[in-house]
Amino acid sequence: MELKVTRCDIKNNVATVRLHRPGRGNSWTQQMNVEYRHVMAELDENPDVRVVVVTGSGKQFCVGADFKALDHYRDTDDDYVTSLRNDDMARPGHGVRPEYDHDMVWHWGLRKPVIAAINGACAGIAMSLAAFCDLRYAVAGAKFTTAAPRLGLPAEYGLAWVLPRLIGVTQAADVLMTGRIVLAEEAKEMGFLNNVYPEDSFLDHVMETATYMAEQVSPMATTTTKRQLYGELMQHDVGAAVEASKRLIGEHMRSADYREGVSAFQDGRAPNFEPPK
Repeated sequence: MELKVTRCDIKNNVATVRLHRPGRGNSWTQQMNVEYRHVMAELDENPDVRVVVVTGSGKQFCVGADFKALDHYRDTDDDYVTSLRNDDMARPGHGVRPEYDHDMVWHWGLRKPVIAAINGACAGIAMSLAAFCDLRYAVAGAKFTTAAPRLGLPAEYGLAWVLPRLIGVTQAADVLMTGRIVLAEEAKEMGFLNNVYPEDSFLDHVMETATYMAEQVSPMATTTTKRQLYGELMQHDVGAAVEASKRLIGEHMRSADYREGVSAFQDGRAPNFEPPK
């Protein structure tokens, strides 16, 4: 697929995906959705990729839906849900659990860890995209807002479900019901972000984490842990989670990655884990 509004490059087993409409604040469109899903599906199948970093071109992450699209729905009787359907779109992360086979939630079905590198304004649907990534880092001073209530809209794309689980009901009610602008520093205090870095070294810090994960962490263990982390959000039985983890530990102890991890630890060297499968 020819990429028009996204970009992708791979270096040292880390893929960097950029939302690329810099003249429009990297605003989200149906074309961007199609391309982004296509790129992420390919990266998840690529054995040379162990970690994916998602960021924006220029100085913004994504300012939300393109306002031309919003104007369209204001002035037409078109059904919003029907207009978004595209059976030809890639379906990354699908087939793991039925709960994940939906917009944005599909990030949880990917085998690779996804890091949101929020390099600037993050609004509307971009808040949902970031929320469903595995790790989130932002540049100092970046502005976050759902914007929805100020546009006469409800919480979108699962934010009313995922935000309370990330930052608690009290904080989520504030963010979702006011639509106010939250700076990166406050978002970190809320628990939405893993960390905040200065602009001049932002991507260096993010890539340091991504490279560490690509070099030091077993891809098989990462996938299994990701399945545990989000799968156990779907249930409320802690005992079942304990027993499932014991079963998974037994399975992984018979793997080549476990043998290599132990040997590397004992030898005081970096591990050489098998590529993702």
